[in-house]
Amino acid sequence: MTAGCGNISAMKKLFCVSLLALCPLILLGADEPKFPPMPAAVSSNAVASLKGGFELFSLMGVGPKKTWDDVTNQVYVMTFSHAGKWSRGRAVPGPVGRLNATAGGAKGLIVLMGGYVVDNQGLEMTVPDVNVYEPGARRWSRGKDIPVPVDSAVAGVIHDRFVYLIGGRSPNGPVNNVQIYDVDRDTWTQATPFPGTPAFGMAGGVADEEILVVDGAKPGPSSGPRYVASDECWLGKIDHKDPTKIEWSKLPPHPGTARFGISAGGADRDHRIYFSGGTTTPHDYKGASYDGTPAEVSSVTFEYDLRGHKWDTLDENTSDPRADGRGLLETPLGPVVLGGMVKNLVVTSRVTLFAKK
Repeated sequence: MTAGCGNISAMKKLFCVSLLALCPLILLGADEPKFPPMPAAVSSNAVASLKGGFELFSLMGVGPKKTWDDVTNQVYVMTFSHAGKWSRGRAVPGPVGRLNATAGGAKGLIVLMGGYVVDNQGLEMTVPDVNVYEPGARRWSRGKDIPVPVDSAVAGVIHDRFVYLIGGRSPNGPVNNVQIYDVDRDTWTQATPFPGTPAFGMAGGVADEEILVVDGAKPGPSSGPRYVASDECWLGKIDHKDPTKIEWSKLPPHPGTARFGISAGGADRDHRIYFSGGTTTPHDYKGASYDGTPAEVSSVTFEYDLRGHKWDTLDENTSDPRADGRGLLETPLGPVVLGGMVKNLVVTSRVTLFAKK
């Protein structure tokens, strides 16, 4: 195959190289591509990708014990060109790991934002930290702090430069801020906030210079649970000339019930935002619901078609549903989720490819 690529166009050469890089993954499963598991099980981990989805990153999170001392600062990296094997990146600086941080990839860098730390008394503290990772040099540097510190936010990237941090939970509660980190200038700006109810643990992504966010958790009634599921869906169109200007509109409900901790992400090549899993009741990082009812992982996988302007159900009985995977990453084979919690809220190391049309 390699020799046959030598006399064709550069585009076809790139396709052949890409196909060769995918072969180790394809060969792992006779019927469908399968990804090797991460080196360790982890949930509430930040995720991001580089090189068009050929390089995947899982950062921090909590392990199978789901205790304060099982929160990690480890970084796991999978590069397709390295036979699809996982390796350890350099750990995130700091004495402790974080939960529900958010990450995005731009300019060959991984921008890791916010999240919260938890102590041995169960006290949670949201932090403003921004850490920037250069994978080739295995080097971390400190970025400018988030103006409004948040955890459990949605992220997306446009123009390989602007990283959007949408919604999340601040020290004062859920917010509807849209904050933009400029990778080139190490600066933050505030964009048009989404007009809905402030929420955290929302799901969504960015593709085709559009933002889509759904669900999450909002404050509950004074006599009820601390948080309840939100059922709002918002689509924002980013101005072509000014990335801080967003035109928001409310969408009809998505397939299935409102949920918390859905894995989601945008796919520019497909012009879609993908969603899978989550639970019908908001819960903490251990999987304990705020309303006291058992949290169960939803098996529904769906998408929003940005060009067709419609919701589509992809699978009502997803074989490996997930909660708290913190994102679906676009890859050449389709959207994947890294870790999270599976049935019975068990933390997993599995990397799952989800069906798409």
